[in-house]
Amino acid sequence: MVLWGNKSDDQDAGSGSATPRAYEDGRSSRSYDAHEADERTRLLAHRPPNSDGYLDPDDPAVSPYNLWTVRFLRYITVLFLVLSFLWWVLLLVCIFVSPPGMHSRGSGFFDFSFTTLTVGNLLVALIFFTAPSKAMRISAGLITGVLLIDMIMILAVPRMRLEEGWIGIASVVWAVFIAGWCVLIDRVVAWGKREEEERLTGRPETRRTLKEWTAVLVATIILVVYVIITVFMTGTLIIRARDSTLPMIGERYYVDGDKYQVHLACLGNVTHTNGKKDPTIILEAGENPSEYDFEHWAYNAVENGTISRYCWWDRPGYAWSDNAPSPHSAGMSADALSEALARAGEEGPWILVSAGIGSVTSRIFSSRHLRDVIGMLLIDPMHEDLLHRMGSPGRGFLLWGWGVISPLGIERLGGAIFKGRTREDRVYGRNAYQGGKFIKAQLQENLVADSLSKNELVSARAIQDRGTPVAIVSSGIEVRKDSEWERKQRDLTHLTDKLVSWEIVNQAPHQVWATLRGREVMEQSLKDLVNASREYDIPLGDW
Repeated sequence: MVLWGNKSDDQDAGSGSATPRAYEDGRSSRSYDAHEADERTRLLAHRPPNSDGYLDPDDPAVSPYNLWTVRFLRYITVLFLVLSFLWWVLLLVCIFVSPPGMHSRGSGFFDFSFTTLTVGNLLVALIFFTAPSKAMRISAGLITGVLLIDMIMILAVPRMRLEEGWIGIASVVWAVFIAGWCVLIDRVVAWGKREEEERLTGRPETRRTLKEWTAVLVATIILVVYVIITVFMTGTLIIRARDSTLPMIGERYYVDGDKYQVHLACLGNVTHTNGKKDPTIILEAGENPSEYDFEHWAYNAVENGTISRYCWWDRPGYAWSDNAPSPHSAGMSADALSEALARAGEEGPWILVSAGIGSVTSRIFSSRHLRDVIGMLLIDPMHEDLLHRMGSPGRGFLLWGWGVISPLGIERLGGAIFKGRTREDRVYGRNAYQGGKFIKAQLQENLVADSLSKNELVSARAIQDRGTPVAIVSSGIEVRKDSEWERKQRDLTHLTDKLVSWEIVNQAPHQVWATLRGREVMEQSLKDLVNASREYDIPLGDW
């Protein structure tokens, strides 16, 4: 029970409280110098009462912070915010550099998004802590329910569970817990507010000030946006679950100390000519997965007898392959290909066929397998002196930005719903670039293109066997519009001392195989390269 008594102005000033002032007409009114009450505000024992003995509803002493339960929940919420923010910073770092034990076989953008949503939920809960409302509880409840569905999907779908790993699982579980926690504290604060109003004013307050209405409106709008975000993320997870059922040719093989898996497939038969094993063609895609680039061209080459067998693989993050730990250079991709071929039981000799940025990996692979690589076909290849283009900071920032919003899947959902995009389109086809794994792979290539990858490629050129046959097919469009590109294509004709051919295909884009003439030139160059490779006098027993 609060006792009230008369107190002089000097006593009130000495107490540190706001000083009551009386109007001349005898009506009681108060204005206080103190700021709005919070959990540190002490209820003062001497304040002038209303005629009924209760405090005015607008008195700052009427606060849910008077209850230790409410104060305790706020302290715990602040602690949760600190922990979530530290986790958010760690996940941000993991996108660029993977600490030991923190590698995710998926893109890492989903766990980052879940944690960002968690931090946002906690900030809203703390900023609008003393303005609970039913609209906020309903919105927070919807967020909790949708996140719970996300958690169940990630745990139930084996492929997503493997890609997200313990980091993604922990992030979504924490997001569900915090969303439920925000519902709880809003409900408790609403209860505490009502309890204190009944105790100190005699009735629950049904009015709201303009400031309170504004707080409720802003908080509700933010939470509704969060609901929309979680719904989009759920839609993207549904698409990922659907895409994980797409069958693939070949197998996934663990590489790099079993940290992740890469996809490798081979078609055709092992044959021999004149007592020597015919070479197997190794396809290295350019800026898109091999299945979308020119794997179909290699299949036709087998059908018409130009080659007898070929293999293709997906670099880490492309199509069916997992993302590799960061940083990841072209040389690391070459080592991953070597390990996958060994685990698959594939043996040389090999002829490497690569396009665009994939030629960087092929050239490094060749320098590390001098006895096995007996030829290279480079299709509009990237030169080491031009790697700065793909390694520019501006491109890296854009890739990071697209990766952060990729869990929303706006383009992928729109394509699936309105344009009939298929699983093939999303996994390795024309829409593969929209996936988080693909974006992460592109970002990894960007981060080290002009440093690690360039150094590895320069070293590879220095130790490349000068007798290896090389054929180059260049895009006529790229050569005409970019003089520097033309000079660098010409420089690559001196990669070894045995240039089989250099063909510039007029009216062909960077993806030379996109035109009929380009495919014809590529096949003829490959045929010439196979014939040239047969001049190698390597005993059959070496393979």
